[in-house]
Amino acid sequence: MKKQKFTAFVKELNVRMKKEPITLRYIHILGTVVFFTSISSLVILLALYLNQRLQTSLFLQNDHLSSNPLTSPSLSPPPPHGSDMSDEELMRRAAMAPREAVINETHPKVAFMFLTRWNLPLSPLWEIFFKGHEDFYSIYVHTSPEFTEEPPESSVFYKKRIPSKTVEWGRSSMMDAERRLLSHALLKPSNARFVLLSETCIPLFNFTTVYTYLMGSTRSFLGSFDDPRPMGRGRYNPKMLPHVSLSDWRKGNQWFELSRRVAAEIISDHRYYNVFKDHCRPPCYIDEHYIPTLVNKICPEMNSNRTVTWVDWSRGGSHPARFVRKDIRVGFLDRIRFGSNCSYEGEVTNVCFLFARKFHVSTLEPLVKIAPYLYGI
Repeated sequence: MKKQKFTAFVKELNVRMKKEPITLRYIHILGTVVFFTSISSLVILLALYLNQRLQTSLFLQNDHLSSNPLTSPSLSPPPPHGSDMSDEELMRRAAMAPREAVINETHPKVAFMFLTRWNLPLSPLWEIFFKGHEDFYSIYVHTSPEFTEEPPESSVFYKKRIPSKTVEWGRSSMMDAERRLLSHALLKPSNARFVLLSETCIPLFNFTTVYTYLMGSTRSFLGSFDDPRPMGRGRYNPKMLPHVSLSDWRKGNQWFELSRRVAAEIISDHRYYNVFKDHCRPPCYIDEHYIPTLVNKICPEMNSNRTVTWVDWSRGGSHPARFVRKDIRVGFLDRIRFGSNCSYEGEVTNVCFLFARKFHVSTLEPLVKIAPYLYGI
């Protein structure tokens, strides 16, 4: 019955339409089209609005979880140094860690990250440096995976090795190791500053001076400069466009010191790192260009644009000068410690370097002898 009524209605409407003038008929059709188009547009806009609100809600929820010490999954106890975890999972967890140090009945700590091939031949000097300051530092050591020797239990380096992989000089595996060290250190919420060191590095001042200097800075200490020479701009690959342009390109010292926020930005980056892995290969050295370029692009205001690790490039070549036993004199070390001028928190200072490299194992004995002078002990 209803079907018959509807059919009759359609027929009657059709008859009326045919009786109407052509112009009026077009107006009816046009009005119908406009009506349904308007309804469709409103539905689409409403859907987009609801989707945006949902994404914002989820983003705020995730941001709250990652920054709330009571609910953040990243604040679960960090895995032991020797725990087995894929790099992807490690860095995912590190990227979720708080961007500011979380202090619970302890002090903010400096994470000392040693990137080595085998052991730490200058470890006795570092033992002197660290002694008595256990609540103020963390240690992470990345070695060749074939090296499994542990120092004695009394050593500050006992069981401080993280799961490591083979590193080739000048290759992306070097940068992978640095990111691995940073990720492990970020998982400890109390770590506020992050220093990358090698087995040939020495501390130039006592622990208190180094700690106060780093904690008192509002910026990171990372060299990042535009080098117009072939070993600077000449290493840029145009295939990096559009993500990295020549004007973005920077060079710097591999041995950095970072605030927690900058360290987290580096670990959270995937886009630029993949570009560098694909297009920065010898004679482009990723460890000299990736972090300086990245920081210049995303957070230049957080960087002091200088390093706190002294090296001597005056002899030329691909590697800095190496120092041996006969080089160790108080005057030589004091020239490194006080022989430069730089800016520190808006003031000029002659304390610009806290660490130095490259020191051969033969320097250990004379360095230990003058440690009381260097460290005031």
